[in-house]
Amino acid sequence: MKLSLRKADIKDAKCLQNIIGRYAKEDLMLSRSLIEIYENIRDFFVISQGKEILGCCALHICWEDLAEVKALAVEEKAKGKGIGRRLVRAALNEAKVLKVKKVFCLTYIPEFFKQFGFRKIDRAKLPHKIWTECLKCPKFPDCDEQAMMLKI
Repeated sequence: MKLSLRKADIKDAKCLQNIIGRYAKEDLMLSRSLIEIYENIRDFFVISQGKEILGCCALHICWEDLAEVKALAVEEKAKGKGIGRRLVRAALNEAKVLKVKKVFCLTYIPEFFKQFGFRKIDRAKLPHKIWTECLKCPKFPDCDEQAMMLKI
């Protein structure tokens, strides 16, 4: 069955929470409450096969010239099929359409993001506004994620 890339809709919220939640339990990303997902559903892209969602990724606008690629998660059984790459490309294409000048990510897998042109940066160079989410993280302030930036 064919894989389909699309923007997420309301009926996807619980599935997105489950996929993200599995990674959060392994301390690989922040968990997302259902209300948070509903409030930001327009940020998300999904890849599905039939009615099953196999992965998600969000592009969140932070400021007039800055967005974040976040909540990239792929079901274990769907890894290795290029789903993560397709999701990140979709987010970056949307950033271009919206005329965002810079996109950043916080990641444990910098090598993955390097293939798109992201470069490691000092987290201190990111605006303080982006850290509001980090305050919810049990690892804060001793975060071991790598900050990366892509200039579009």
